[in-house]
Amino acid sequence: MATPNATGNCPTAMKASSNGAFQNENPLDYALPLIILQICLVVVFTRLLAYLLKPLKQPRVIAEIIGGILLGPTALGRSKVYLETIFPEKSMTVLDTLANIGLLFFLFLVGLELDFAAIRKTGKKSLLIALAGISLPFVIGVGASFILSSTISKGVHQLPFIVFMGVALSITAFPVLARILAELKLLTTDVGRMAMSAAGVNDIAAWIFLALAIALSGNDSSSLVPLWVLLSGSGFVIFAILVIKPILGFMAKRCPEGEPVKELYVCVTLTLVLAASFLTDTIGIHALFGAFVVGIVTPKQGPFCRILTEKIEDLVSGLLLPLYFASSGLKTDVTTIRGAQSWGLLVLVILTTCFGKIVGTVGASMLCKVPFREAMALGVLMNTKGLVELIVLNIGKDRKVLNDQVFAILVLMALVTTFITTPLLLAIYKPARKGAPYKHRTIQRKDHDSELRILACFHSTRNIPTLINMIESSRGTGLKGRLCVYAMHLMELSERSSAIAMVHKARYNGLPIWNKIERSTDQMVIAFEGYQHLRAVAVRPMTAISDLSTIHEDICTSAHQKRVAMILLPFHKHQRMDGAMESIGHAFHEVNKRVLQQAPCSVGILVDRGLGGASHVVASEVDYKIVVPFFGGLDDREALAYGMKMVEHPGITLTILKFVASRGTLKRFEKGEEEEDEKKEKEIDEEFVRELMNDPRGNESLAYEERVVESKEDVRATLKATSKCNLFVVGRNAAVVPLVNSTDCPELGPVGRLLSSSEFSTTASVLVVQGYDSAADTRPVVEDDDYEQSSREIGDSTV
Repeated sequence: MATPNATGNCPTAMKASSNGAFQNENPLDYALPLIILQICLVVVFTRLLAYLLKPLKQPRVIAEIIGGILLGPTALGRSKVYLETIFPEKSMTVLDTLANIGLLFFLFLVGLELDFAAIRKTGKKSLLIALAGISLPFVIGVGASFILSSTISKGVHQLPFIVFMGVALSITAFPVLARILAELKLLTTDVGRMAMSAAGVNDIAAWIFLALAIALSGNDSSSLVPLWVLLSGSGFVIFAILVIKPILGFMAKRCPEGEPVKELYVCVTLTLVLAASFLTDTIGIHALFGAFVVGIVTPKQGPFCRILTEKIEDLVSGLLLPLYFASSGLKTDVTTIRGAQSWGLLVLVILTTCFGKIVGTVGASMLCKVPFREAMALGVLMNTKGLVELIVLNIGKDRKVLNDQVFAILVLMALVTTFITTPLLLAIYKPARKGAPYKHRTIQRKDHDSELRILACFHSTRNIPTLINMIESSRGTGLKGRLCVYAMHLMELSERSSAIAMVHKARYNGLPIWNKIERSTDQMVIAFEGYQHLRAVAVRPMTAISDLSTIHEDICTSAHQKRVAMILLPFHKHQRMDGAMESIGHAFHEVNKRVLQQAPCSVGILVDRGLGGASHVVASEVDYKIVVPFFGGLDDREALAYGMKMVEHPGITLTILKFVASRGTLKRFEKGEEEEDEKKEKEIDEEFVRELMNDPRGNESLAYEERVVESKEDVRATLKATSKCNLFVVGRNAAVVPLVNSTDCPELGPVGRLLSSSEFSTTASVLVVQGYDSAADTRPVVEDDDYEQSSREIGDSTV
């Protein structure tokens, strides 16, 4: 590292930019190119670690903490050449300043997410659990501070050291907790709800304690200084409520939904964040508090808050915030923990913080009559640490309250306790993912008047018009209560701050983007609620926020809990203006394939070509022609049963095309397979069709045709002749040889691949149906209290 010069002064300040290597100047001797290199190194290194830790279900904060430590003197920093080249001491002021600016705006985002209305709704049970989860660790932290101050931290100012230790051991990381719960599908369970409520209370308490610790850690020996700091800080909070909040409210009211937020309003808000940070730093609390308080008083209603988040979060979370973890890592030297005493103190701190959190939380939970297994899960969850923990430790180190060795011990404590949260939780609490069996898992049933339940999934507003028109077509005779649709918005859980805000809201009603405040302005909700009011159909909006690699679990579990007969999925491709099909992402393709494999009921994949146009078609104007190609088999029978349900609508005509192979060339049964299976399947098909022909539904709206075909060219020609219809409903595993050479999209089956190709049609939508096969469902059935508990808690929410 750089050392002071001969006169004892600090190293010469770095100039901003160089004239380039061609003029014999090293860019790394100048501030701008060096900070650019540092940002690139930190971001690439931490993202690589996050990718490697993803299979372990660890939150990204773990990778960022580990990355910062490895970049510092603990690992790579042991090389003096590396440290003096990439992170020289003279560059640390620039690095720390930029990292703290990123931290200011990140804490402004945290304040935007913090919902005091939600915290006020926290029940007495969650409040008691939160207080117990704070109090006992704080008391134990005070006890641990005496041990540390008598061993490795001698001579420290005792009072601020006690408070810093208490805060460090009692903090729960709210954003990290939300991500762990979301990834483990526990967010809307009883455990998740109580954990999130308790963490919200803990978050507020942590900031209050931190303000107290900072006030007590000043350099002035006067005992009145901390009092003045606290009084001035309270005055700033009152100023923010009386002055800053009305200014922000004035701008928020002038930002109507659907119109862009003025650049001036964004500029004024960001300037207010910086000005408030300057005031709190002048007071002596910390610049972070000013940004946090401005975030809290910013109005949460309307698009203003959302637009601010969108404009800030990617730059701050993606580039600037990792610098803070790197800055912390450069201050963390694990090699200072030497000898049995130091390592013993590390183990002691880890055990005491775990003991305090778990015992305090479990004890309060048991008093509130929470089952022991759930109480243990709560205790483990409340033990998570995160960014606020590092903020506390860094402030303590900067103010000389924590020395290098204590700082390293507490950073490792935060890392270990957060790392073990997920594996411990999986070992202690694994709620039932399957429910008790239910009767109607298919459209095909003997009791046609029984309620039909459908789980309809969609990715964006693009899918909604066709989805509503499909619902309208499926409502049958329109008798009240006969059709219940769960409309599930599929959203990817990202690392963005706004995603954490959405899962935060989900703990109340499972509708992270459709909360009660914004319900009247959300166009998705308006579409579904408007349709529900006009029709005798129960439409219940839901949202699944999860990683796309596991979101199929949300879909299948929700389908089981809601006892639906069919899951409707959007095809992973949409049609462009020129008629060609364009993929919206391979991840959604994989989601559909996983749902087909694990669904507890029938599944339909909808290839959307604008059924009914780009808007909802009213019932009196519905005029759809639907064709069901029937080749035989379980899936074709389910597709035909759905078609018969749709033909009950007075505006729909249904044509059944039954294909008969003259020489068996279209049979899917290969030579050598038992003919008995083929014969049995054929008898079931004939009996099913015969029953439908005697069904009074449809009447004059139903047409039945048999077509004798000899080759797949005959099949293609017959289907092509009906391509002017509005919708094809076809079985996925139809008893027919492949009709196209392409092996793309196997989830559509041999007929679905042909019908969905742009060469076949650009106007007819296609619904590919896979019927539920009870004989092939080998998943475990759980019939214990876990399922009932989960069902009661989830209500109309998703897991």
